[in-house]
Amino acid sequence: MKLAFDPQRKVPVGIVYATATVARQLDRIDVLKALDRHQDGDWGLVSESDATENEFVLINGLRLLSVFEDRKGVRFWIITEADRSYTTVLFPSDY
Repeated sequence: MKLAFDPQRKVPVGIVYATATVARQLDRIDVLKALDRHQDGDWGLVSESDATENEFVLINGLRLLSVFEDRKGVRFWIITEADRSYTTVLFPSDY
């Protein structure tokens, strides 16, 4: 899965990639909804301290992490690199 997203959003994500396991196992709609939330600065299921860290990271140009679950309760991560050139959707086990 490879998509490009609007750079005018709160989080420019660059080109979006998904690991092979995510592409095989998750419904594309669930991934797209999570990416939409990620771009709006909704970090999903991260802890309060990780959400605060993401706000700091957003301002200071570091790597961002969001955590989401699909409709079946399967947890996955979205990581946007510091330079915002690309974002990866992956399972924690893919890391």
